[in-house]
Formats: sequence, structure tokens, C-alpha cells
Amino acid sequence: MTETSTDTALRAEHDHLTASRDALARMRTRTEAITDNAGDQLTAWALGRVRMLRLADLADRPDTPLFFGRLFFDDEDFHIGRRHVVDAAGNPMVLDWRAPLSRTFYQAGARNPMGVQRRRRFGFQGGTLTGFEDEPLGEGVDLGESSRILAEEIERPRVGPMRDIVATIQPEQDDLVRSPLATTICVQGAPGTGKTAVGLHRAAYLLYAHREQLRRSGVLIVGPNSAFMSYIQNVLPTLGEVDVTQVAVDELTTGVPVRGTDMPETASVKHDARMAEVLHRAVWRHVGEPDDSLMIPEGGWRWRLGEEYLHRAVTETLAEELPYSVGRERVRARVVAGIRRQVEIRSGDSPGEPWGRRMGRHKVITGFLDRFWPALDAKKLLTRLYTDAEFRAAVCEGVLTEPEAELLASRTKTPRFSLADTVLIDEITGLLDRSTGFGHVVVDEAQDLSAMQCRVIARRSRHGSLTVLGDLAQGTSPWTAADWRESLRHLGKPDGDVVALTTGFRVPADVIALANRLLPSLKVEVPAARSLRTDGLLEIVPTESPDTTLAEAVARARGYEGSVAVIAADAAVPGLRDALGEDDRLSIVPATEAKGLEFDHVIVAEPADIVAAEPMGLRRLYVVLTRAVSRLTVVHSAPLPAALLPA
Repeated sequence: MTETSTDTALRAEHDHLTASRDALARMRTRTEAITDNAGDQLTAWALGRVRMLRLADLADRPDTPLFFGRLFFDDEDFHIGRRHVVDAAGNPMVLDWRAPLSRTFYQAGARNPMGVQRRRRFGFQGGTLTGFEDEPLGEGVDLGESSRILAEEIERPRVGPMRDIVATIQPEQDDLVRSPLATTICVQGAPGTGKTAVGLHRAAYLLYAHREQLRRSGVLIVGPNSAFMSYIQNVLPTLGEVDVTQVAVDELTTGVPVRGTDMPETASVKHDARMAEVLHRAVWRHVGEPDDSLMIPEGGWRWRLGEEYLHRAVTETLAEELPYSVGRERVRARVVAGIRRQVEIRSGDSPGEPWGRRMGRHKVITGFLDRFWPALDAKKLLTRLYTDAEFRAAVCEGVLTEPEAELLASRTKTPRFSLADTVLIDEITGLLDRSTGFGHVVVDEAQDLSAMQCRVIARRSRHGSLTVLGDLAQGTSPWTAADWRESLRHLGKPDGDVVALTTGFRVPADVIALANRLLPSLKVEVPAARSLRTDGLLEIVPTESPDTTLAEAVARARGYEGSVAVIAADAAVPGLRDALGEDDRLSIVPATEAKGLEFDHVIVAEPADIVAAEPMGLRRLYVVLTRAVSRLTVVHSAPLPAALLPA
């Protein structure tokens, strides 16, 4: 058989892939040869850590393509991949997708080829190169949405954790990914628009573009729960970024054991933005006005500080608006400085630092501070708020109503703290001391954050920027956001850019159309999603034997490639697990845990039960329906919710 030009080109690409993997192996070998020898232990540890991170960055994953595209210019060409690879002479064999030149792979088109004569996309099965597809942009030909390889990559079955979208980033997504570090963006993303992937890829891009700055300050990824974090945890390592902190929102405040629970109305008060003012009052109410002079004996001397000086020391410190505990130490320093001046006048010499430290610990000075600026403990202060009725009434007056304040009251002298209490303790801790922050924070499913949870994140991004991701239509918490501007204000970034993503690449058009029927009933203003996917399967199956019909639906779903999930009201899940079982392909998912997940085939059991299970039931159903990336089966014996019926 005669070899065609396509066969020759594909063989050349196979050779380049092999050579690139060999080059990556040499880069790793050179890094492994670097020793941790240094002049001191700390420097040796730092060198060892850098080497460890570098080795992790250079890991070759056989099931992950080393490159996915190629750009042909007039006189040169470049392969584009997940990381930068060079040959023995330092010449690039693969360009990192985040490099400035690589942007043309995502942005170039027939109307503006950006100097690209031809764009090549590669098809892979696992890590094996199977084919390629060329777009002669220089001739005005852009395959766009008709690209077979692009469609196959988007529609590839989902099994296991979330994967990156680096080969399929669309121009509008690329614009968000490459937003400047100083810019906070809020992405209102309809289901299937890739908002989570955009946030993770933006983190990877910023770590590439601002490596040293973010290595010092760090990047934080925050998600709604541990299941979601497990689902997304491999995306950044696949892109070569392993030194990133990834936690569920409740894990940000894990310093306090959670042994209690709140009634829903109590939790709503604790998560309300007004609690910030209540706690601010509770802290600063402890500062008093000095009402007498201070006499400090030292050896044979007695140093006196007048009431006016002490009053000024307190008021000037208050004017600096320091954290409470820092302010206490500032007052201590001012008191010691006043004594130091008297010593200098008396002796003509200035005492040294040991004298200053000793005087700062003097029992008279400590007693003065304990009276007018006492040390506080966050947990003890919150306990006092819950157990001291007079104190609670004073700090809540004019902020909370009397019934709301009474909801905070504890029936015991040692209340058991709840999850909501950990958020309040974090708020108090932030009032007492300066908190350390990150250079950039990505917050996913942000529509479900309360005002007080937003403030937890704000304290960790005080001097950094945010990528806020969510969909107001998918908000299901009691304090779900209604306006992104309000959320950004609580996050400390009121001027952040709000951008909508409405074009879906994950969920088939028929599934999106079904879910969109619910939008008018969700009491939130968001643009409806549209999908570029015309494939997929949607079936609505009424039945009088739901158990049998569900089992049959699961059996049919197993006939396709990919993951399968049965999603049902939480109360029904134990019975379904007993009846259907679970394995590496089939998951039985409670409706309240489905957010952010995706499966090739989703079987929704009894939509009416999902809606009836909670006040935000229609929004929960909207979330559940849009977890399907290829096929959706709705099984019901009860009537479908009215909002889901055709208009």
C-alpha cells in the first residue's frame, strides 16, 4: 500500500512525540542529579523543596498527551502542550500552553489568523496519538464548531476525576483564563459552560506568568465540599502545578472541633452579614478609657504616667485601626516609651531592648492593659456572647431584633460549637490578629456562600485577587446569593468584573432545553444557557414500577461507554444503593451532593421528590438535570413538577 502524505505526517508526529518524551525524561534526570548541599540546614531544606516541586512538574503521565496542537507560521512551527519541553541544546520541542505565543492556538481564526498559516489539532486515545486535523487559517478556513477532533475531545466519556480542558479552551474562556493577576473576575456560568475549568486553568496560568510572586504568597482553591474537591484535585497537577492549596470551604475554619448543630433559623442568623457588626462590637467593647495616672516602681525609682498621656496612648492606637491584639501591644509599647523618655531625661542615657522587654512585662503595666485593653480569646468571647444575656443585648442592640438575638442564646454555660460557629470564631480571630493571605484565590460554587463565609475568604485574599465562579440559578443554600455585586462586596472586591458564560460545551442541547424550562420559576435573573452539542440522548420515562424501571435504565446505560449516576432525593439513596449497588462505573448520588459533578449518563429518580425535599427544591432539580454530559433519563411515577412541563 502506498503511503500518503497524511501517513507520512502522522508518522513524523509520532516520532516527535517519542523524541519529546525522551527529552522530558532527560530534563527529569538532570533535575534528579541536583544535590541539596548548602551552607545551612534551612537553605538545604529550601533547595530540596524546589527540587521536589520541579520533579513533580516534570512528571510524564503516559495516559496524558504531551502535546495537543501545532502552529505553522511562515518560517517556523511549534507544538503546543501541557508543559514546556526542550531538547539537549535548549531548543523548544513543546511550548507550554500558557506561553504568550501559545495564545494564538486558542484565539486565531479565519477572520484574524494572527500570522498562523495552519493550525493542527491532534487526536489521542489515552496517551497514544491516533490522528490529526488541519485548519488552513491562512486560506480563510476555520473549522470552528465543526472540528471533529475538538468535538470528540469535548464529548469524550467522563470516568474518574475531572480532567483539564487545555486542548479545547474556547476564545471567550481563554480571555478569562489570561486575565491579569490584579483583576478579580466573577464568572456567572450556566451549566456546561466550563466555569470550573476556567477557574482552575486561570490558576495554572497565573502560576506560570507570576511564578515567583505566587510562590511566595500562594494560590488557594476553595470548593463547596470534599466530594467536589476530590473530583477536581487532579486538574492542576496534570497541568504541572502541584504546589497549590485545595480545600472545601468548611475546611478553612477547622481549628475548632464541631460538636453541635444549629436549628435552621439560628444558622441563618449566624451566617447573616449583620453578625460582623455584632462581633466587631463584642471585641471593641472591651477597650476602656484610662481614668487615673499610673505609677511604675523600678528599683529605687518610681515612674509616673499621667491620665492624659495614658488616654492619648489609647485613643491614638484606636485611630490606627489595628487588629485588637496588635493594638494592645501598641498601647504597651507607648506606655514603655513614656517611661523611657523619663529615664533618658533623668540619666541622660537610653535603656536598651532588654530593659524595654522587661518593663513591658511589668505587673503594673500588664495590670493596666488587662483593665483597659484586656487580652481576648475568640472561643471564649463567642461563648460569652451566647451565655451572657446582658453582654449579648448590648452588642446586638440596633443590629439584630430581640428574637434574633435570643436565637444566639445558649442553654448551657459551655455551648458546643457548630459549623456556623467556626465561621464566627474565624471572624473574631480576624478582628484580633492580622491574618495571612494568598496571592490568588479561586472560589467555586460561590453562589452558595453566606455573607460570613465570604468574609472568611476575604480575609485570605486581602492583598490578592479572586476568581469567583458560580451560577445564581444553582444556588440552593438558605443564604444563597441573589446578586453577584453583593457577594463581591462581602468578598472584599466590590469592583470585580462580572462576566457571563452562556455557551455550553458539556451538556447536550436537549438536556439544556429541558433544564431551562425551570428558569422562570427560580426567582433569579440569569441568561439562559445554550449548547453547541446536538448529540446526546434525553428520555423521560413514566412508570408504575419505579424500582424495575430504574434497574432497566441502569442496564441500558451500562451499554454505553462512560460513567453512570443515579441521582435521587437524599432519603431515597440508601434504598437505591441496596437495590442497585455501586461500582467503578455506577454511582448513586444524593441530590444535595451532585453540584459540580458530571457523568456521561445520568438517571434522575423521581424529580418531584427532589423538589419536595427542600425549600430550594426547584433549583436543586436544575442542578441535578444538568449533571449529564451525554445522556439523561428521567424516571418518575409521581407527576413531574409543573415547572418542568412544556409551556
